Amino acid sequence: QVQLVESGGGSVQAGGSLRVTCAASGHTLTAFSMGWFRQAPGKELEGVAAIGPDGSAKYADFVKGRFTISRDNTKNTLSLQMDSLTPEDTATYYCAADYSLLPSALLGYPHPTSLDAWGQGTLVTVSS
Repeated sequence: QVQLVESGGGSVQAGGSLRVTCAASGHTLTAFSMGWFRQAPGKELEGVAAIGPDGSAKYADFVKGRFTISRDNTKNTLSLQMDSLTPEDTATYYCAADYSLLPSALLGYPHPTSLDAWGQGTLVTVSS
């Protein structure tokens, strides 16, 4: 069974940067699409970015040009570099993985908590 553990969350001022990382264990995820979702207080989960086994990436419109998703298959890790952060980026960020979905489908999946693997989340707080 795949386990995903996020780290790197914290507090930052608007305009700053933060990098969150997801470490996978229990299974090699080389052949999986992986992605990041977030949930702000009082709002629904939304897809942020996803990356395929070949490194192809998809981004939600609201993070294009600011966030960069990457993966290290040798370390079984997934990262999200977040730049030019705004208070609207405040949320708990979750890592996810799925064997069957392409990155575009993963990003827009309507029930992300039912994906093959789902992390426990890491909180990112951006102050103005």
